[in-house]
Amino acid sequence: MRLATVTALAFAGALTIANVSAQQPPAQPPAQPPAGGAGQRMGGMGGMDAARKVAGGGVFASGWKGKVDANEAKNGSAINDSKFDGSGGNFTIASGPASVYWNPADAQTGDYTVSATFTEPAYMSSNSHPHPYGVFIGGNDLDTDNPSLLYCTPYGNGNFIVRAFPTSFTTPGPSGRRPTPNDAVHKAAAKGEAVTQEVAMSVKGSRVSCSINGTEVANFDKAELVGDGKLKSVEGTPGIRVAHNVDVKVTNYKVTK
Repeated sequence: MRLATVTALAFAGALTIANVSAQQPPAQPPAQPPAGGAGQRMGGMGGMDAARKVAGGGVFASGWKGKVDANEAKNGSAINDSKFDGSGGNFTIASGPASVYWNPADAQTGDYTVSATFTEPAYMSSNSHPHPYGVFIGGNDLDTDNPSLLYCTPYGNGNFIVRAFPTSFTTPGPSGRRPTPNDAVHKAAAKGEAVTQEVAMSVKGSRVSCSINGTEVANFDKAELVGDGKLKSVEGTPGIRVAHNVDVKVTNYKVTK
């Protein structure tokens, strides 16, 4: 009789444990960061850090204009929170919010190439993780909250990314979803060290390409890029794309046929 009682109690205890376990919610996997690690959209630029406000900001290069990302504007940032200065294809940029810069006189049709050399004098001087910069093609409606453009931007850690506005359009290939490593992209030796990247984007025939430091890192057919929900066109105004909180010098910026 005593054995039967002990067995019954053990069975009841097992049922109680099973019932409690069944009521517990399943373990949840740890939260993953967004593709590109970006709290700011502009190009997988990384981090949840807020855009700084640069003293004495504004666009001072004659003929040039600038526009912050729509998400940056929603957070209260404006183009005068960054500083863009220079002339003759040589510019100094101290970015607060992520932005694009362009000269309307550079508007293009047909085949063309936009290129420039970008130097971070002190890698990650105003941020705790890499932020990209580079050039864009096919700029349309740039003054509005719904711009259309395609940009190619390297990071000082050996990665690059190719992204578009509208942001709902993901460009083909891995570099359209997250920063992608490529041996062509130069790496800074350490935080605070200088790093230089030569970036070019070309529209030629039915193809659009991006080259970094003389090596083609991405190539697309126009049909992959243009259409409903995609780019308005690959023709338009080219320009410069800079993530938030970056100090970079631009030299030899040019648009050629």
